[in-house]
Order: sequence, then C-alpha cells, then structure tokens
Amino acid sequence: MQTYDWIVIGAGITGASLSYELTQQGFSVLLLDSDSHPPSATRFSYGGIAYWSGTTDLTRQLCAESKAIHQSLSAELDADTEFREIDLLLTIAAESNPETLTAAYAHFATPPQFLTVEAARDLEPLLDRNGIAGALTVKHGHIDAEKTARSYIGAMQRSSGTYKIAAVTNLIKGGVSTTEGKFFGKNIVVAAGALTRQFLKAAGIAIAQYFTQAEIIEIPVSDVQLRTLVMPAEAERFQLEVRASRTDAIWDQPGQEPAPPILDAGAVQFRDGRIIVGQVSRVLTDPNAAIDAAQSEAELRKKISRVLPKVGELAGTWQHCLVAFSGDRLPLVGKIPGHDALHVFSGFGNPLALVPALARRFAIQAKGKPDLLLQQVSLDRF
Repeated sequence: MQTYDWIVIGAGITGASLSYELTQQGFSVLLLDSDSHPPSATRFSYGGIAYWSGTTDLTRQLCAESKAIHQSLSAELDADTEFREIDLLLTIAAESNPETLTAAYAHFATPPQFLTVEAARDLEPLLDRNGIAGALTVKHGHIDAEKTARSYIGAMQRSSGTYKIAAVTNLIKGGVSTTEGKFFGKNIVVAAGALTRQFLKAAGIAIAQYFTQAEIIEIPVSDVQLRTLVMPAEAERFQLEVRASRTDAIWDQPGQEPAPPILDAGAVQFRDGRIIVGQVSRVLTDPNAAIDAAQSEAELRKKISRVLPKVGELAGTWQHCLVAFSGDRLPLVGKIPGHDALHVFSGFGNPLALVPALARRFAIQAKGKPDLLLQQVSLDRF
C-alpha cells in the first residue's frame, strides 16, 4: 500500500500549482479531482493577474513574487500558459465622479492612471463614449487559467506526482476515501475552492471560507476584437464579500442569501478569440441553488452593452461557477487548527496574483523551512 507524502484534493489552479511545487521539493504527491474538466472558477476565469493591486506589504510582496513566476512559468513548465501583458481599462460610469474614483486607487502598488473618454477609446475603440466618463488604466497580466492548471499538472506528472480522477467522498484516518478506492497520505491539503467549506463541514470541521455564484457569458470566436481587458472601476464584488462574511451564522443554513446580488460588467478576449463577459455574483448558501439563467444573461447583456455595445450583441452561452473567498480578502493557507496533518489552500479573492507565490512558499515550508509570511494567511487569524 503506497502512502504519499501529500494528497491534494482539487485540481484547479490552486491544487495544480501546489501539487507541482510540492513535487519540486522532492515530495511524492497525489492530486485528486472528480472531473478532468469541471465547470469551475478556473475553467471560467477571466485570466487576469492584478499584480499591480497590492495594498499592504504582504499583498505587494506576494503580487511581485507571483508576477516573476508568471513571466517565466511557460518555460519552467514546458507549456504555454499564454501569459501576456495587456491594458486594463477600469471604466468609470457616466454618472460617477472620475476624481473620486482615481483617488480610491491611489494606495495600490501601481495606481491606475486616469484617461479621458477619447483617450480610453484610443486604447479600446469598442467603448461607447456615451456610456463612460473616462477610465483608469494600468498594465495587467493575463493567462488562460485552465491551460495553466493543465500545464502545472503535466509538469507535476513528469516529476514525482500522480494525478487521478476520483471524487473524494470523505476523510479517513491517514488518508481519503474516493469513488475509486482509498488513498493514504502523510499530509492532506484541501484545495477544492468554493466546495472546501462543505467538504470540511461534512468531516465536522468549520472554517471561515465562503463562496459566491459567479455568472458569465462565454462567447466563441467572432469578428469582434477586444484590445483590452475591460472592468468597472466601481467593482462591487469585494464589498459583497465583506457583507456576506459578516453573517457567518447563517452560512450553514440551506436556502439563505446573506447579501443581495451584484453585477460588475466587464469583458476580456483570449488569444484563441473567445470572449468572456461577466459577471453577476450571488451569495447563496446552497452551492446547488437554482438560478434563472435567462434573466441573468439578459441583465449581463444590458449592463455590458452600456460600455461595449458590440460585445453585448454577440451570441454566447451563459455559464456559472462557484468562487471562494474568506472573511478578510486574504486566502486561507496552512494547517487546520487541531488537525496537524490536514491543511487548506483556498479562499483566494485575487487568485492568479497570489497563488503561484503562496504555492511555492507552502512547498518550501513543508520541507522544514518556517515562513513568517505564511503565518499571516494561516487559519489561526480567525
């Protein structure tokens, strides 16, 4: 019977990167997922890397480290993550005050710069000049998150790692039980994204992690060409997460909605030509809650059409996934208190700008080198 050094549950961008980094430290790793192409946050990610967005010493350092990793990751993994730098346009609604919004971003590591309506349209000709009062711009990283996760998995397998499609049903002593049998490991790390809370709850373990239902429209290749990544300057998602995390008591009650839904209209085009338009964010305590797809798609199209009317007209498919977050916008990384061999790697509100650095640090610490930075994102803070 083989006993792995590490069993990682969840093969999205978090679990895939962590598994790879653990193999680079010489550990034997088993990466498990229930589906080879799940409809996950990785699958429907915008792919944006906001490494300019650090607002504290901690997040600025992690963003800088992740940026450096992303820049060389394709060569390291021997696979194309589609990393590039693009112009991010944070559009300012016509009724908003540009000066107020510009000031709100002044404390970021690289503050976005204000553009007039015409200057913004020079960068992105598809913008409707009547729908905005200007925009903020900054250089922004971009990858295909799903391809990057697969690249991590491939490199992990070429090292000392094993990847299996098997749904984990529960934790057992010294391992996990799955639909494909039992597997044993010295350490287990749950990197199951938004499902982490429910998975651990079934084992009698409570953590301060929550999730939103994120809804998008996925548009196949078309003649429309977006030059930039467009998002609203007045993004409401983070405020939604703060409000929702204040109602921890109702998160384990079915059918609850801790906060009203929001809609942050944005769009990005990938190198293969497909476009993702999003997103509606709903906070529902049931991960399998029914959602009116037709109504959501109509609301998304109406909102994006104010800014990018040609994009709003394109045929596409409504999709949704779960997105994990924590109570303070920092991830949950490390041992679960009271369970020395059980760890969490989840709750990333800004995943692509934080995951690579934290995965590398986690793996190095697992080798026996304590990391003071990781203490700041440990579960002990709650």
